[in-house]
Amino acid sequence: MSTDATRPAESGGAATPGGRTEFTTTFAKGAAVLMLVAGACGVLTGLASIAQDEIVVRTPQYTYALDLSTWGWIHLVLAVLLGAAGAGVLWGASWARALGITAAALNIVAHFAFLPHFPVWGLMLIALNVIVIWALVPYRTERA
Repeated sequence: MSTDATRPAESGGAATPGGRTEFTTTFAKGAAVLMLVAGACGVLTGLASIAQDEIVVRTPQYTYALDLSTWGWIHLVLAVLLGAAGAGVLWGASWARALGITAAALNIVAHFAFLPHFPVWGLMLIALNVIVIWALVPYRTERA
């Protein structure tokens, strides 16, 4: 009679120290593409806000009342960080994971504060950034 305790442990599982599965790698590469998409969306949001385009709704009495141009520059900087992290994860750079998690977390905060200007857009990008963080946390790059 064979038991699970007598079988050798499988290597590469998500629970093993330093282990990585194909799913984790694929999910992280998908998150990298999502970061590039979020970066492109952030560039569009930032440029529209900096130009004070008619697309952006101006709210009169808002708790986080910053100038619309300030919000545009915040989104533009975060978009560049997300794009760089997305490209880094696709290339397998070790720094990209930490940058991606940090930039996605900051992007969540920025879009939460920007919700009165773009409510549906902001909620979609918050959800996208949560997926990015969820995918990047277990991901480890291969050691040479």
